[in-house]
Amino acid sequence: MASSEDSETVGLKRNLTLFNGSTVIVGIIVGSGIFVSPTGVLMNCGSVGAALIIWLVCGIICLIGALCLSELGTMIADSGGIYAYLKEAFGDFCAFLYMWTCMIVIFPAANAVISLVFAQYILYPVFPCGAPYIPVRLIAAAAILFLTFINCWSVKASTRIQDVFTVIKILALVLIILTGVVALCQGRVGNFEDMFNGTVTDPGRISLAFYSGMFSYSGWYTLNFLTEELQNPFKNLPRAIWISMPMITVIYTTVNVAYFAVLSVPEILESDAVAVTFANRMYGVLAFTMPIFVSFSCFGSLNGCLMSVSRMFYVSARNGHLPDLMALINMKKYTPLPAVLSQGILSLFMLLSDDVYTLINCVSFVEALSFLMFTLALLKFRYTRPDAKRPIKVNICLPIFYLIVTLFLTIVPMYGSPRDTGIGLAFMASGIPVYIIGVKWKQKPEKFTKWMKALTILGQKLMLGVMQDEKEE
Repeated sequence: MASSEDSETVGLKRNLTLFNGSTVIVGIIVGSGIFVSPTGVLMNCGSVGAALIIWLVCGIICLIGALCLSELGTMIADSGGIYAYLKEAFGDFCAFLYMWTCMIVIFPAANAVISLVFAQYILYPVFPCGAPYIPVRLIAAAAILFLTFINCWSVKASTRIQDVFTVIKILALVLIILTGVVALCQGRVGNFEDMFNGTVTDPGRISLAFYSGMFSYSGWYTLNFLTEELQNPFKNLPRAIWISMPMITVIYTTVNVAYFAVLSVPEILESDAVAVTFANRMYGVLAFTMPIFVSFSCFGSLNGCLMSVSRMFYVSARNGHLPDLMALINMKKYTPLPAVLSQGILSLFMLLSDDVYTLINCVSFVEALSFLMFTLALLKFRYTRPDAKRPIKVNICLPIFYLIVTLFLTIVPMYGSPRDTGIGLAFMASGIPVYIIGVKWKQKPEKFTKWMKALTILGQKLMLGVMQDEKEE
């Protein structure tokens, strides 16, 4: 098996170590959420005690989902993550609709939002009352362009960036935790007296609190997009999950304890960026460092998204669900260059929209639906392929529990936000005619076929791209 970039075999290389895999998960999950928006959890659950429990439970739920996904990831050891598992379980149509929605909206919009938050906070020391529209857009675009270039240039370079910025953001969170410990030792425990007073009992409000918490854990599934590039995935995929998810859960929960030790409940509810308010209270003239930490955190998260999600588009093209051009690998750098470029370009396009945040709300239902579907895929394989090789096999109670959770996450929005749910389903449905024409219609006009072949050849010449050699096992 090839394991370095000097291999003669053209294909994705297994260059990602266990440490790299762990930093991919941690680096993508820890974006701006924990620094900026713990307010949403507290606002909807009503008390400090309930908020801390929700942060802890959200981490446990995501760990269970990640473990279920690790069973599929070691059973079907292809890159592409959920797309690959849906294709294997439910066929091309289901997998295509998921991939299509991810390609045109979910991940480009998410990348655009992350880059915008990066730009806003890198400019915060200069514009504490809000940076102008144009500079924010330009810096966000520059971040996307730079990281797209890095991910096209070298997998090793992109993983090194991921490692460095993950360490930086974890150090920032540890700094917050240590500051909270000092505050507690100084007797700042007011928020922890009668900590469950005011807890909300309305199921709708509680569900919104869980949505806010789950959003901050979003991205736990992204390492599965990189299975073919992970060294010894049968061992390192579950190990990376067991290392990263409990660590993030503990850090998130203790960071919130630190927030509550320093800030009052009204201060947290009124804050647009809790970590910045926290720093202004505790760090004096050094408070400007926290917005920089937030921007670094977003930068690392953006890099991880571009690196991982592009592999799904590459695998989709390899399966005939996207043009052959997208399945090309640069013969010198062994990167899926066209797939990375397309992800970067679509993310730049999203920056032109003033409603990019709204788009994410509209398609979050589709993401929850994909979690439901991969859980059904796992249960289906347990029934239809009982003797299949499963290096990781979770207790059947875990996927059943996670199925119940994902059913809740998909059913509640239908009643609570029918408009946003409908828009998300409309984006997914827009892929149906594309699938019929692009995938199912095999006897396309000869002129069209020649044009697509010429486009692929042009791409091969411009990007030194070739199709992957026989896939390594």
